Amino acid sequence: MSTFGGLNTAYTGLVAARQGLNVVGQNIANANTDGYTRQRITTSALGATAPTGIFTQGARVGEGVAMDGIARLASAQLDARVRATASTAGYTAVRANALASVEDSFNEPGENGISAKLDKFWAGWQAVANGTDTAAPAALLLGTAGELLTQISEGYQAVSDEWSSVRSDLNNMVSELNGAATQVAALNVQIRQSLATGGTANELLDQRSTLTTTIAALTGATVTEQADGTVNVLVGGNPLVSGGTSHQVSVEGSRVMQDNQPVTLVWADTGRTPVTMDSGEMGGALSLLAPANGGSGGALAEVAASYNSFASDLATKVNAIYATGATESSGGANVFFTISDLAPAAQGLSIVPQTSAEVIVRAQDAGAYDGSIADAIAQLGAGFAVDANGAIVSPSTVWSDLVTKTGVLTQTELQSAALASSTASGAANQQLANSSVDLDEENVNLLMFQHAYQGAARMMTAVDEMLDTLINRTGLVGR
Repeated sequence: MSTFGGLNTAYTGLVAARQGLNVVGQNIANANTDGYTRQRITTSALGATAPTGIFTQGARVGEGVAMDGIARLASAQLDARVRATASTAGYTAVRANALASVEDSFNEPGENGISAKLDKFWAGWQAVANGTDTAAPAALLLGTAGELLTQISEGYQAVSDEWSSVRSDLNNMVSELNGAATQVAALNVQIRQSLATGGTANELLDQRSTLTTTIAALTGATVTEQADGTVNVLVGGNPLVSGGTSHQVSVEGSRVMQDNQPVTLVWADTGRTPVTMDSGEMGGALSLLAPANGGSGGALAEVAASYNSFASDLATKVNAIYATGATESSGGANVFFTISDLAPAAQGLSIVPQTSAEVIVRAQDAGAYDGSIADAIAQLGAGFAVDANGAIVSPSTVWSDLVTKTGVLTQTELQSAALASSTASGAANQQLANSSVDLDEENVNLLMFQHAYQGAARMMTAVDEMLDTLINRTGLVGR
């Protein structure tokens, strides 16, 4: 290698050290930027071409350093794990939040819950049965019965409102999904073009990684990388994003819970083909919005159906006893509640007697002070009603079973959500430990590249002085 070759070696060292300083500066500047992945300059030694033949001068040193590129220090395995755990966490969180809201609306145990109103309702019948003057107790009973029906209606409405809230959230999720898919497709095009021309697309890759994680949390999508730097995003085995093309999703089906029709997702631009989605936040929302199906349907619709069953059961059992009594004015059977077949809990129950004088308290052909009908209804609340199979079927028991079942389901979902959230946090922390900027490490690299730059500069100065001696001072001795 000639002396002039030393200048080139020093120059390549200057260029590599300067670029290393630029990359360190980029890392430090983005130390607190969400989604940023630290970068490193990658270099390799330039080898000397060894001459052959009679003019071979033996071993030669290399020709400096080549800057190969700027590496993005991400882990595909950790990124995939973050997407998978985010999907599970999203699914369980949506279900747990909705069910917790429903459970809170029960107000159980507490004085504002239906259990407390039922106890007052049964006690009201007992007070009517025990008194000789039933006017005042009967008036109080009618007021208590009205409060009970209002409580049932409000509880059912709370479930309906939660269903509507989840349905609205699903619309927002679809909009977010479609927007993210469009952005991923656009980034695919930019990344492909940048890499094809030998450029660096690290910041674009960071943006795309954040978007694909969002899509996975929403839908449980999987991401496959392609040789040209693009990614395909698959939902239910079908492409949401393929290269520079993205597909759109839309929501179809019921807009109110009472329709009892399924809510579905379809591919809006491919003949409205159904979208298969059973994970992610949108999968959790779809599972909640499914219609009732005898206990195996959507959780919210099943709770609403249980409200209706409870309301119908309460009215039917009270009416069955009440119908055997008589008053002086009616002289025969009557009903205490009227029942709507469509949705008894949603204002589908009403009280027939409007005054205390219209309340039936005695059995037919019994004495004027008989209170056996009122007492029998009071005993119904105490759990002494028996069906054809000999089982106790008090309405209070029916309500208690509903609260218990919903509470168990809610706690199960909350525990699953807590576990999934912990797993997702652990995956995210591992990803951050691998890809986030460590300022201490960057400071060390800063000093390293600074000294490398200074060393290369000093080498260039030394070679320059050697050449100056060789060119300008050789042959001047003795002049």
